[in-house]
Amino acid sequence: MIAKLKRLDVSLLLVVLCFMAISTLVIYSATNGTKYEGLHVNNLIAYGCIFVPMLLIAFLDYRIAVRYLSYGLYALGIVLLVIVLLNGTNLNGSTRWISIKSFQFQPSELAKIFLILLVAKLLSNRSGEPLRLLKDILPVLIATFLPVVLILKQPDLGTSIVFVSIMLGMLWMGNMKRTHIAIGVGSIGILVAFIVTLYLTDSSLFQTFVKPHQLARIQTFLDPASDPDKSWHVLNSIRAIGTGDMYGKGFGQGFLVQNGFIPYDYADSIFVVIGEEFGFIGSAVLLFLYFFMIYRMVRIAYDSPDLSGAYIVIGVISMLVLQVFENIAMHLGLMPLTGLALPFVSYGGSSLLTNMIAVGLVLSVQVHHSKRD
Repeated sequence: MIAKLKRLDVSLLLVVLCFMAISTLVIYSATNGTKYEGLHVNNLIAYGCIFVPMLLIAFLDYRIAVRYLSYGLYALGIVLLVIVLLNGTNLNGSTRWISIKSFQFQPSELAKIFLILLVAKLLSNRSGEPLRLLKDILPVLIATFLPVVLILKQPDLGTSIVFVSIMLGMLWMGNMKRTHIAIGVGSIGILVAFIVTLYLTDSSLFQTFVKPHQLARIQTFLDPASDPDKSWHVLNSIRAIGTGDMYGKGFGQGFLVQNGFIPYDYADSIFVVIGEEFGFIGSAVLLFLYFFMIYRMVRIAYDSPDLSGAYIVIGVISMLVLQVFENIAMHLGLMPLTGLALPFVSYGGSSLLTNMIAVGLVLSVQVHHSKRD
């Protein structure tokens, strides 16, 4: 136990504590004086409650979860996603939550972790040998797109993209053959060309694949000035971040944030609060913390002698990088607006729980880096 404690990556824990402090302060600034006042206390409590389980996961052997629990957990995730479709709670036009009295959670968040464990199991069976198309890659594709289809029906395009990102990152590191990569890139290219063609030539058929609110987000992304009423969220976000300049307006002093021009500024749009009130310097500090977290995870994956452990870390990295990039980019007008939270910073218990479990698994890979443990 003492040996495991010494192997614990303290720097990762410190980064998580930094995120906790930043998240709590920014949520306080975004909600102070509003009907959501007090959410920063809930956020602090959530961090405190989840921090201990994260450490417990770090000291438990991740290989047990991969070898004996991955299929069962994945099946549980699918069952929960089906329950959401049959009897989920609808909020803001999407059915993504299961409600138990006053408690709500989003099963698609936990399903990310379950997918990572299952794909790590499937890929590690090859022991580093090149992946076979039908016996190795196809099962991973099926395991990924089953939850993706269920999540798209909620509808939740942003989260479904995260699942695809996890799959691509893990397959890439799973030793894919060049021919398979070429087939994958070509297939994606054909799919994109098909979607663009539908968008340009047959909007009615295109809308059978894309929900009306998703289509509106794509249109406002391509041409924000075409409909100011629908694009005002993104346009105000860009203005707020731009007016933050180098040092920001100051804590609690952001004009657009404090006057209600940024929807969900305590959750999905929390980066806008940081950009307006802490400026480029504050945003750069936040990005540095993400960069350092990913760097430490890459080192842990590189040092892991067990392939399943390395695959788990790569899956977590793929999940976090996509979410950070998409959340920040969509508020800068560089990507369409989606409902993705900023990891460790946005308010949301399900998202925080998933991210902390993910860190716990990465720490477990670090702690159990010796096959003799």
